Amino acid sequence: MEHAAASSVETSAIRKVAWRLVPFVALMFFINYLDRTAISFAAPNGMNADLALSAAQFGFASGIFFVGYILLEVPSNLALHRFGARKWLARIMVSWGIVALLFTWVDSAGGLYFLRFMLGVAEAGFFPGAILFLSLWVPARYRSRILALFYLAQPLTTVIGAPLAALLIQHDGAFFGLAGWRFMFFGVAIPAILLGIVAWFYLVDRPADARWLTAEEKTWLTTELERESRQKLGANQEKKGLEQAFSSGRVWALCGIYFGFIYGLYALAFFLPTIIGGFEAQFGTHFGLMQKGLITAVPYLPAAIVLYFWSRDATRRGVRSWHIALPAFTGALSVPLALYMESPAATIAMITITACSIFAALPNFWTLPTRFLDGAAAAAGVALINTIGNIAGFSSGYLTGALHDLSGGYTVPMFVVGGFMAMAGIMMLIISREPATSSRRATPHNATAGH
Repeated sequence: MEHAAASSVETSAIRKVAWRLVPFVALMFFINYLDRTAISFAAPNGMNADLALSAAQFGFASGIFFVGYILLEVPSNLALHRFGARKWLARIMVSWGIVALLFTWVDSAGGLYFLRFMLGVAEAGFFPGAILFLSLWVPARYRSRILALFYLAQPLTTVIGAPLAALLIQHDGAFFGLAGWRFMFFGVAIPAILLGIVAWFYLVDRPADARWLTAEEKTWLTTELERESRQKLGANQEKKGLEQAFSSGRVWALCGIYFGFIYGLYALAFFLPTIIGGFEAQFGTHFGLMQKGLITAVPYLPAAIVLYFWSRDATRRGVRSWHIALPAFTGALSVPLALYMESPAATIAMITITACSIFAALPNFWTLPTRFLDGAAAAAGVALINTIGNIAGFSSGYLTGALHDLSGGYTVPMFVVGGFMAMAGIMMLIISREPATSSRRATPHNATAGH
């Protein structure tokens, strides 16, 4: 009877966290990713022409976001650990919303570079902060499920955001005489400011402060999380805080794996609308603005479905190395194969496989760092992985554009994408064969156990 009561408290606590926090933080992520990638919708719909941007200049503008983002990533996440997620995530949202709003009036390539850099500065720390925040609310065995629900926001951003962007862009000159792509920037920036204000009052930093949990649920969550924290500290007592994160070979290996996936993710995010815009010259087809928006969204709906079921399997089995390595190799093959398809439908089908591969791996990947890091080390480790990985955000945008200009097409750039994704798969297999460590003994279901 006592066990049944404990199980009931556990189930209700996790369910409440999933319903109360995950949808809201996922909505924050949805708006975050939409503001970050809005430039990809603006580019082929007037921005590149109005600002006289080449493919390389557009790629540089896309990528320079990550310079500011990278510079402040670790400090921002440490500030979140110090001041609390509620205040810090709300501050980040309002800051990036204000910067995103200024894109409405950008009038030169230099201005675009500056605003993209400042957007990265404003957004720094949001994603790893959100990952860390959700990880601190549930025990390790539930994190794959919780992070999968959170991560659904990213593919759904394009599923919903691409047609939404097309709808806003269609209102060319209808509001204050703004060009359609300028009005689109205006329309996607305002929600960030509003939601940031709401987050200040809605989020709660820890289970003990949640009024929507019963006393029993608070006690169970707090006890479980403290027990896991003691295990990690005991297993890593010879290292502490920042030293633990920055001296861990496993953390640096995870940086490399994440780099490979993010390179593929942003190559698709920034250049897919432009590639679809080129179908007319390549295949002799013609698509309207809304049709292009819907086609851009096509790969991401199956990706959201695959993400959910792949992560559900990972939760049931425990995250295994092949939950991450197999998608990496699948994406590595599908990216270059998409170049050799003979119709728009076949090309999009192959790109869909790539999108499914990337999104299947990412939420499971993010269960790994907090399995062996805790406290300030977890904040620094998650931020470091995201920082190094997001160097791919800059290099992906810039190199894809530069290689396109040099080679006259997307063949070389997409083979480079495939190469980096293959690298991620190989590195995952390598660390899965590492001998057992003290940190691994603290997490018997560690994803790198090689199963």
